[in-house]
Amino acid sequence: MKFATIGTNWITSTFIESAHKSGKLTLKAVYSRSINKAKEFAAKHSVPLYFNDITELAKHPEIDIVYIASPNSLHFEHAKLLLENNKHVICEKPIFSNMKEFTEAHKIANDHGVYLFEAIRNIHTPNINQLMKQLPKIGTIRSALLHYVQYSSRYDAFLDGETPNVFSTEFSGGALVDLGVYPLSVAIKLFGKPLSYSYHPTILRSGVDGNGTLILRYKEFVCTIICSKISHSYIQNEIHGETGSILMDSATPTSLELINNKTKERKSIGVDQEELDMIYEIDTFTNIIENNDQTAYSELTQISETILSITETVRKQNNIIFQSDK
Repeated sequence: MKFATIGTNWITSTFIESAHKSGKLTLKAVYSRSINKAKEFAAKHSVPLYFNDITELAKHPEIDIVYIASPNSLHFEHAKLLLENNKHVICEKPIFSNMKEFTEAHKIANDHGVYLFEAIRNIHTPNINQLMKQLPKIGTIRSALLHYVQYSSRYDAFLDGETPNVFSTEFSGGALVDLGVYPLSVAIKLFGKPLSYSYHPTILRSGVDGNGTLILRYKEFVCTIICSKISHSYIQNEIHGETGSILMDSATPTSLELINNKTKERKSIGVDQEELDMIYEIDTFTNIIENNDQTAYSELTQISETILSITETVRKQNNIIFQSDK
């Protein structure tokens, strides 16, 4: 399938590299609001076609699928136009700002017979699949601590009085939707939808959360999720069972370790995976399209819906209101 991209940052370049390595997608065109940036990005990736008019991109007959990595608040308008023009869409996380956008976009996708995916790369990786297989070995789960705590490269600018997109309500920013969705996606993939949830953030002057703790309550345990863009963590993610625990190096794990509670024996249970781990979500999405796998598509859509419904609910409970919400 031939694909195009929206956005010219590092994540878009990584997706292009991963797509090339997968052999499933061929880059046809790139888009930026700036024609100069579009031209430069096209040259960087050796593709002749570039746009600064998104309508032209949406109507181009040779493009099958578009990867969106624009600012969060623009995801909906970009996806809507593409879906209406019968393009499949892969939208970088967070897929949308709120459930109203999610519902409308999926209706458009269904009406036009195309697919709409959220690019949450970690839940498609071999180590997350391995984690799911190994989870029964630790017995009844009693608690979990998952986190993504990473000092933002843009926070110093924020402290100097600027308001980068990632710290802006105008662009649907904040720690929970930018980083917290990674551990949250792991929790939903492993444990399903929680019975209840609450969020306890630090609100910055711009109105978004700089960090916060999300509590997910399940029938027999609590999963604690910590996210931050204003501090840094050096500890493991952990899932605690009655007979053992599993340690992960991050919410996008490259290593896994199982510890027996009685013997204290430690065993590496991780598997090798590609450094360009976006290759796995690309394989998943293209397989669904090629095989019209409605079951797998429904499962992914449900995960995205659960994540977004949780983040929107707890945002609003803490008066974190995006411009898109208005």
